[in-house]
Amino acid sequence: MTEDAESRENIESTASKKIKKGITIEFVKPENFRQIYAIGAAGGHSPYDFRIGFYNDTPKLFGDASESRVIQRSVETEVILSPVAALELSRWLTQHINEYESVFGPIARAIPRPRKESAKLADESTDLQGYI
Repeated sequence: MTEDAESRENIESTASKKIKKGITIEFVKPENFRQIYAIGAAGGHSPYDFRIGFYNDTPKLFGDASESRVIQRSVETEVILSPVAALELSRWLTQHINEYESVFGPIARAIPRPRKESAKLADESTDLQGYI
């Protein structure tokens, strides 16, 4: 069974369960709906919500290549989630990343990190505390 067929089957079985309970969910995209492509995300949390800003980078060169470089990071959109919605997003992402990797193999980071920094990976999320 293809992934699309499997996804449709999952959606249909979920929808049929919800219909039995008398609830139907319709997904609607408004006329001003737009998609963005983001190369990264940054954000943080408060006791009340989680905020994730999705961004793209544009390199800017000043003078020689040996001189300082600046990367302009443009936040394209920010999503604000309740703690419950953030938890559900985390579970959804984990499930879909696992499915992706089972089909295509492990997702590699674009920039290989030196071995000595690998211990810091678990602490990376601490830098994202607070709002953008």
